Amino acid sequence: DCNRVDKPKILSLRWRPTVYQPEVPRGRMNIPNSLTILRILLIPVFVGLMTYRQNGYALAALLCAGVTDALDGFIARRTNQQTKLGEILDPLADKLLLTSAFLTLAVFHLVPSWVVILVVSRDLILMLGTVVAHVTNIPINIAPTLLGKGTTLCQLAYVVLVVAMIWRGMKIGGLFPLLVVMVAFTLGSGLHYLYRGYRRTHLNDAAN
Repeated sequence: DCNRVDKPKILSLRWRPTVYQPEVPRGRMNIPNSLTILRILLIPVFVGLMTYRQNGYALAALLCAGVTDALDGFIARRTNQQTKLGEILDPLADKLLLTSAFLTLAVFHLVPSWVVILVVSRDLILMLGTVVAHVTNIPINIAPTLLGKGTTLCQLAYVVLVVAMIWRGMKIGGLFPLLVVMVAFTLGSGLHYLYRGYRRTHLNDAAN
């Protein structure tokens, strides 16, 4: 239409504030990973304090390790600092801490030997399966399950209460119900991880 007159476009001069969002560093060594390494460094401290019968300080070291376990994942999720290194270090630190704790308590006859065998055997089998999957290039999900997190919580709670009770001169026989729950979680999570690994291997073979 020749008679049509286009209206001039008016540029909007309205000021729009720019929200500055700081870029989260994606480097491997961040705050969550540093907390995880601190938890690993607390392991020989705890073992040494238990060896020299410094049960109160050993309990403090154990509680500090537990706090770092809760903080590293929380900070990683809230600040978007989740890394591949953290996914490997975090469960490894938990296994090293709890295995060392149970072995130390077994040396002083504070926990039944069969419990230590169960805990250590489960962790060794899972670690061996992870290594085999990595060597054979089988993709597996190393993220902890709810059963796995529950197992870690029960084991840590049991170890903390044992150390606390012997520090206060109390008998640890009252922890038997918690011991039963911990054993149930340990067995259940171990079998569940094995099933998940077997299923992943079966699916990988079917795809090939």
